[in-house]
Amino acid sequence: MPRPDLLGRLAVQTAERAQAQLHRRLRTITKTDGPWLESDGRRLLAFCNNDYLGLAQDPRLVAALKQAADADGVGSGSAHLICGHRREHAMLEEALAEWTGRERALLFSTGYMANLGVMQALLQRGELCVQDKLNHACLLDGAQLAGATLKRYPHAEVDAAIRQLQRNAEGCALLATDGVFSMDGDIAPLRELSSLCANEGATLMVDDAHGLGVLGESGAGSVSESGLHERDVPVLMATLGKALGCSGAFVAGSAALIDGLTQFARTYVYTTALPPALAAAALRAVAIARDESWRRDKLGQLIRRFRRGAAELGLPLMPSRTAIQPLLLGDAQRALDAARALEAQGLLVVAIRPPTVPQGQARLRVTLSATHEETHVDRLLEALASLRLMDAPV
Repeated sequence: MPRPDLLGRLAVQTAERAQAQLHRRLRTITKTDGPWLESDGRRLLAFCNNDYLGLAQDPRLVAALKQAADADGVGSGSAHLICGHRREHAMLEEALAEWTGRERALLFSTGYMANLGVMQALLQRGELCVQDKLNHACLLDGAQLAGATLKRYPHAEVDAAIRQLQRNAEGCALLATDGVFSMDGDIAPLRELSSLCANEGATLMVDDAHGLGVLGESGAGSVSESGLHERDVPVLMATLGKALGCSGAFVAGSAALIDGLTQFARTYVYTTALPPALAAAALRAVAIARDESWRRDKLGQLIRRFRRGAAELGLPLMPSRTAIQPLLLGDAQRALDAARALEAQGLLVVAIRPPTVPQGQARLRVTLSATHEETHVDRLLEALASLRLMDAPV
């Protein structure tokens, strides 16, 4: 019997996804201007950007990147452990550690690579990893690639997490959770999870990609907002490509954690270091995010205005106090039709469909930014009202 053709099988799977209205398509952006972008010759007001503080186009970040590139070029040239670790990387790591109240920090090229590296370095085959069912894909993938025994508890249900740990009481255990959940926008019960881990002898890891810069004192994130410290959350990961407007990620914690990751996190050891010019821009972004609290204040005002307007319209808005404001529509086709109708009115709001979210939970994922104005929010609410989303069942 001949072997099955891998590319042929992939083509069939792709066709099946398209048939189910779940096919993903690339959109090329030709220009950005604050919350506005141009695509296919059209100017659209975007509500799908994770640039929560509006720093991605800040001229101070651009200047920092240009200055570093002019001085040292673009690429780092090698992995950190060979000759790719520049002063810009070292300064950024020190700033991130200080901001998040950690002993040290370690840069990674992406958040996905950071989570894969942490899981692979910490967990051995067969050891327990307990995770929220709505965790980001990279946390789930990290546990599976490490060969860990992955147990998932229903979203934010601490009692279920307790049962998972107590049923598997032998050996090392890691409990990993998003700080802010990327598709729902709600915040994990971090204090309860921290107490659980302390009682059960498990290590707590928080992925704060969507909390850093937005939540907590000086924007230090969801862990800071919860009043927790390094001893409560020994492993903290966050990204530089969302509220900080740059690219890359970091893990912060004790010197022992960072030393261990430097030795054993394969996604750190065996990859080219982040471009030093990007690290220079991110360092400037950290200072701005910490000092310019008006950005968080404005974002909070926009969130409250949107939620108040959505409630008045009876829109199926999910509970969230973060910049991620999902409108739960249920059916994938309904979400896709709503996104297309909004685009026809000059608004870009992305439809999120399975497998990114569970079956029956397709939604419009509205994200707000400090670059938006109240008139932008009002325009979105008027457009949503015209779709009469409240009339159809979820």
